[in-house]
Amino acid sequence: MQSANTASDPIHKWFRTDSTLNRLFPDSIQSLANRHWTPLHIIQMVTPFLVTHPGVKVLDIGSGVGKFCLAGAYYKPYASFFGVEQREHLITHGENARNKLGLKNVHFIHGNITELDFGQYDHFYFFNSFYENLMDRDKIDDKVKHSTFLYNYYHKQLYKKLSAMPSGTRAATFHCLNIKIPPEYHLVDSQAGDLLQFWIKL
Repeated sequence: MQSANTASDPIHKWFRTDSTLNRLFPDSIQSLANRHWTPLHIIQMVTPFLVTHPGVKVLDIGSGVGKFCLAGAYYKPYASFFGVEQREHLITHGENARNKLGLKNVHFIHGNITELDFGQYDHFYFFNSFYENLMDRDKIDDKVKHSTFLYNYYHKQLYKKLSAMPSGTRAATFHCLNIKIPPEYHLVDSQAGDLLQFWIKL
């Protein structure tokens, strides 16, 4: 099933390019885009893989300002996209953009993935949001704690939560070559020089 959106849709203009979509956000957020937000051409490859049926629920783990969710919801209006993010001000930016676009199938959760029940969702997207804990510079901001301990802790939690999901669960990972995926997940495809990987739990 293809997206119901076409070039004649009023919001289509926002999704023509990454720079156009970035204009939904303040300058301070736009300056982070190249480093921290998923490019549209990657989202266009991910959504057909994760949106397996109408009504599917896709979770973006560490959603930032919600670019993946916003674009995914536009490309696949019959699916629901959820983003979990621990920075409240980024959630606010995402909600403002969602409201401006008029998208009804985007939902943002202010919280930490350690507190989230993954069983509420069907499939997952992960753009290595934990790596910020290892960065000396180019962090989003210093409003949350960063440490090697947290990097390892979050990955253990993600591993555990993905392991508990049922057979058929799908995950797409971007820039995650050093991340350990539970062995029940089989790599079924890779794109973008192996930076984008597609997994299915058997």
